Amino acid sequence: MTAPRLELSFLTFVPYDDPADAGQSLRDAIDLFQYAEELGYDIGWVRVRHLEQFLSSPFPLFAAIGQATTRIRFGTAVLPMRYADPIAVAEDAATVDLLSGGRLELGVAGGIKPSAALLDGVYGTSELSFDDESQHRIARLRAALAGEPVAIAPEGGFPIAPPGTPLTVTPHSPGLADRVWYGPGSKATAVRTAEQGMDLLVSTLNGEDDGRSFEETQRDQIRAYKETFDVPGRTPRAVAGRIVLPSVTPEDDELFAEYIAWYAGRFDATGRPPAGTGFGVFSPTHHGSPDQVVASLQADVALQEATGLDIVLPANATHAMSRRILENVATSIAPRLGWTPA
Repeated sequence: MTAPRLELSFLTFVPYDDPADAGQSLRDAIDLFQYAEELGYDIGWVRVRHLEQFLSSPFPLFAAIGQATTRIRFGTAVLPMRYADPIAVAEDAATVDLLSGGRLELGVAGGIKPSAALLDGVYGTSELSFDDESQHRIARLRAALAGEPVAIAPEGGFPIAPPGTPLTVTPHSPGLADRVWYGPGSKATAVRTAEQGMDLLVSTLNGEDDGRSFEETQRDQIRAYKETFDVPGRTPRAVAGRIVLPSVTPEDDELFAEYIAWYAGRFDATGRPPAGTGFGVFSPTHHGSPDQVVASLQADVALQEATGLDIVLPANATHAMSRRILENVATSIAPRLGWTPA
C-alpha cells in the first residue's frame, strides 16, 4: 500500500517595514502565490495580525490572488476569531470561495489573549471568557458557512421575508463548511478540534510545554486528533508548520544569515525562550545543505504523523528571500519527502 501524497504549502505574514510599502507588500504576496503555483505548491497560507505591519484583512487579497492564479488554494493560518464578526467573515469567505471556484481553506483560532482588552470595543465586547467567546464565534461562523439559520425575520423589520422566516447568510458556498481548520495549542484543544470536525493546523509555536521536545509534544497532539476524528466521508487533515531554510548555493547562506542569528539570540537549542517569558516552545529551524535539511525533517516525529508540510516563511522575510525558500524547498527538499508537484 502506497503512502498518501504529502501536501506542500507555505505561509507568509505579508510583511512591510515602512507603512509606505504596504501596497507593494500586497503585490509581492500575489506574485508569491503565482510563483508557488508554478512550482506546484498545493496551498498558500497567510498569517492575520491586527495593529501590526503585517496582513490584517485577508479576503480582499484572496480575491486578487484568486483572479491571478488558477489552481493553488489559499487560506488563513489563522484568523483570530475573538476579534472578528462571524457573520461578516462568513459572507466574505463565501464570496471569495465562489469567485475562486472553491479554493479557500479557512483556518481559525481564538487569537492572542492580551489583545482582547486592547481590541474590545473595536471588534465587540463580551462578558464571556476569552476562550468561551472565541469558541462561541467560531461555532457561529461554522453554522453560517453550513447554511444554518443565524436569525429570524422580525415583525415589520425585514421586508424581504415574512416574519418568523429563518434567515441564512448569503452568498452560500457549498463545501466551504468542510474546509475550516483550527490552530490548537495543546493536546486537549487538538482533541476538541477533532470532535468538532475541523481540520488541524499546528504551527511553529507550541503553548504546551511538558519538558519533552517540541516535536514529541506536537506528535502526540496530531495523533490524538487523528484518533478522535470521526466524520463520515472525510479524512482527517493535519498540517504542520516548519521554518525550512535549505542552502543550495553559498549565496543562500548569506540570504538566511540574519534570521539564523535572530533565532539563536532568542531561543536555546530546544526552542525554549528565556525562563519566565511565557512564550511557549518554538520549532527548531531546519537549515543547512539539502541533505542535512531532508534528514532533519525526516527525523521530525510530528511530521511523520502530519498529512501536510507547511513552509513557514520568516515573519520579516524579504520578497527575494521568500521566493528563494519556496524554490529551494520545491526543487531540493519536498520531492525527497514524498511530495509531487500539484
